[in-house]
Amino acid sequence: MSRAMQPVSVAARSCRGRITSLAVVALLTVTCSNGTGPDLAPAGALRVLFVGNSLTQSNQLADMIEAIADSAGGRKIHTGQVAFGGLSLEDHWLRGDALAAIDSRQWDVVVLQQGPSSLDASRAHLIEWSGAFAIRIRAAGAETALYQVWPESDRRSVFDRVLDSYRLAAESVNGELLPAGAAWIAAWQQEPNLQLYGPDGFHPSPMGTYLAALTIYAELLDRSAVGLPASISIGGSAIPIVAFAPADAAILQAAADEVTQ
Repeated sequence: MSRAMQPVSVAARSCRGRITSLAVVALLTVTCSNGTGPDLAPAGALRVLFVGNSLTQSNQLADMIEAIADSAGGRKIHTGQVAFGGLSLEDHWLRGDALAAIDSRQWDVVVLQQGPSSLDASRAHLIEWSGAFAIRIRAAGAETALYQVWPESDRRSVFDRVLDSYRLAAESVNGELLPAGAAWIAAWQQEPNLQLYGPDGFHPSPMGTYLAALTIYAELLDRSAVGLPASISIGGSAIPIVAFAPADAAILQAAADEVTQ
């Protein structure tokens, strides 16, 4: 499975990616899972490449999605990612790492993500570069999906604009919308005190990432999120990366189900 992005000085691993510097911090570009390429994915697994920034990196999102699929039985999900903190889709296009991963023709779905994109200019930017990527993704025999995120906690008034930006981008490329941001709203409607934001008020808490993972799993595989485990472990580890009270997990699962089913 893919690992959470960390500064290279803290952790780096052997993988078909490369270490590069971005602004102040160096990050690891990952285009594989568990040190293996998508060509070694389990038979029949849905192979999903994530292209994004720190909202994709946070709390091992890709690992959670794989683990959720494993726990649910049925079709597995095998993930890879090309993610750097702060990058837009245009930045990814100019870097080239994501394009190289897409051109490998080893993915079934490519998931695109940039910042909230609530402003008119950033919405147009999201739509424009989603379109550019979608052409390349189609040429590689894959489908395009948009990972719908959320605004900063002090800008929750623009939540609807963020959701609309990603919906419009998905529609513009005839792609699949992965409505994680909408699931956050649905969960808060049931329990307003759920801590979905992390300490910085922008990146997700582990609970926020778990809800995003449930939503992406349910949408990609057209499966219900209801009844899935309240704790998730990676690679059969006895130590879960997230564990929630059953009542909270039920709310999160119901929210993911509401926006996907």
